[in-house]
Amino acid sequence: MVDRPETVATVAALVVVVVGTLTERIQATRVKRLGHLLFNEENRPTTLVRIAPALRVICLSGCVWGLVVLLLVPPLIGEVQPDPDASKHVLICLDASPSMFVSDSGPQFSTTDEPQQRMVRAGEVLRGILDRVDAEKTRVTVFAVYTRAVPILEETFDKSVVSNLFDGLPIFAAFEQGETRLASSVSDAVEYARRWPESSTLLLVVSDGDSRDTNPIRAVPNSIAEALVIGVGKTSAATTVAGHPSKQDAGSLRNLAEQLRGTYFDANTQHLPTQLLDRLAVVQPRIGERVEIRDFALGLVLTTSLILASLVPLLDWFGISRVRDKMLLGDA
Repeated sequence: MVDRPETVATVAALVVVVVGTLTERIQATRVKRLGHLLFNEENRPTTLVRIAPALRVICLSGCVWGLVVLLLVPPLIGEVQPDPDASKHVLICLDASPSMFVSDSGPQFSTTDEPQQRMVRAGEVLRGILDRVDAEKTRVTVFAVYTRAVPILEETFDKSVVSNLFDGLPIFAAFEQGETRLASSVSDAVEYARRWPESSTLLLVVSDGDSRDTNPIRAVPNSIAEALVIGVGKTSAATTVAGHPSKQDAGSLRNLAEQLRGTYFDANTQHLPTQLLDRLAVVQPRIGERVEIRDFALGLVLTTSLILASLVPLLDWFGISRVRDKMLLGDA
């Protein structure tokens, strides 16, 4: 699949504009010689005749643009077959500590919506990223991080399986209970990416930062092209969990992002901005955007084709002076 089908389509449309303009000028020269036979005595074409060349060029270029887009953009990008030699990876480090199941996230300031669990909010944000991952060439690996790092999914193409992890499933039950060792667990999980090609991996760390672990992150593998630390949970007020107050520790998460040479974003109440998503290493435009551009292209092809088809009978009926036509027929 072409990465920028719109660019290819635009180039094709511009070629049609250039070629179409040249041919219309040649045609206009020929028509001018016979104008006294086709038009009135003053040899002045009707308005329709004057705008017809521009209409033909515009409609032809628009039709070509739409056809190229329809050719290059698959109908359903999300259903492409995965490439067995996939070269891109997403490594997700998901905080599975009990504090991630506190309900103080999402639209808690709304008068109609209930607060969400931090884990559910994390799932919403991650789905927004995974929806834009190139499904054909990207494998997803998920590590649960709590008292240690535990691989849950390894190099899967099935993003729906990944999404099921964020439906409130109490992953912490699989761990020995204890203090959250966020930095140490993330550091262990990142080592998994050392086997992958250089600059091939997007690292996503999702956590509330509720951890006293101050161990530094070990050397980040060259395979990590981009790191994004996503914070969930309220930063202003704490909730008691297992006998201690818990809230999103933005300072701790920001420090973790710096060690990973990445970016921290507080996603507690809002999704990641488009500008941030667009520069991530392995994402592609959202499926919804791809569907919208196909719909636009299809509508453009239908509209321009209809106009081109209508020009022939319209020019026949309104392109010449009917008075002059009758005079010529009468003289004959």
